[in-house]
Amino acid sequence: MPKYKYYVVWEGRARGIFNSWEECKEQVENFKGAKYKSFDSLEAATEAYRNAPDDYFDVMRKIGELSREKLSPPALPSEVIANSLSVDAACSGNPGKMEYRGVDTQSGIELFHVGPLEQGTNNIGEFLALVHGLAYLQQQGSTIPIYSDSRNAILWIQQKKCKTKLLPNVANAPIFDLIARAERWLQTHSYPNRIIKWDTEKWGEIPADFGRK
Repeated sequence: MPKYKYYVVWEGRARGIFNSWEECKEQVENFKGAKYKSFDSLEAATEAYRNAPDDYFDVMRKIGELSREKLSPPALPSEVIANSLSVDAACSGNPGKMEYRGVDTQSGIELFHVGPLEQGTNNIGEFLALVHGLAYLQQQGSTIPIYSDSRNAILWIQQKKCKTKLLPNVANAPIFDLIARAERWLQTHSYPNRIIKWDTEKWGEIPADFGRK
C-alpha cells in the first residue's frame, strides 16, 4: 500500500495543507516562486505550515516575500466560541485585487490564504472564504463552527450560489473558476458546521480581518 502524504503549500495559487498531489499540483504548477513540500503525517504538515518555509529549505527569503502572517492571539469576547474558524476577505478597489483567508479563532494562526487575485470584489472573497473554510474543515473531519462578518456571503452559501453582479473577463477568469468550483462543492456536499455571523459592532473586527480599514 502506498504511503499517504500531506502537502504543504506556503506559496502558490492557494496556500494550505492538501491531501493529494493532484490538489497540490493545481496550486504550484507554473506558479513563479512556489514553495511546497510533502510530509508523512498531518501533524508534521500542520507544524510545518505554521512555520516559514525557510525552516525546510536552505534558501534565503527576501523580507516580505511570504505574506502569510502569524497573528497575535486575540482577546475573544465571552460569547465567541473559541474553538472555531474565522474567515474574511479584502479587496483593493471594486473591482480590485482580492484575497481571502481563514484563521484559527482562538490562536489567530492562519490556516489558508488565497490571493491576491485580479479584479474581484469583497463579497466574492467572503463567499469563497466560507466555502474554502467548509471544505477545509471537512477534510480535517472537524465539526467546529465558522465565523463570517458578511451577511451577503452567508446568504449566498444558503442559496448555494455566488450572486455577484461582476462580469467575467480575461483578468478575473481565475476568480470565476474558483466560484464555479465553490458552487459545485456546495451542490454536492453537506456539512455539519454552523456558520455564525460575527458581530463586529459588539466584538470588534473578526480575527481573520486583514487590518486595512
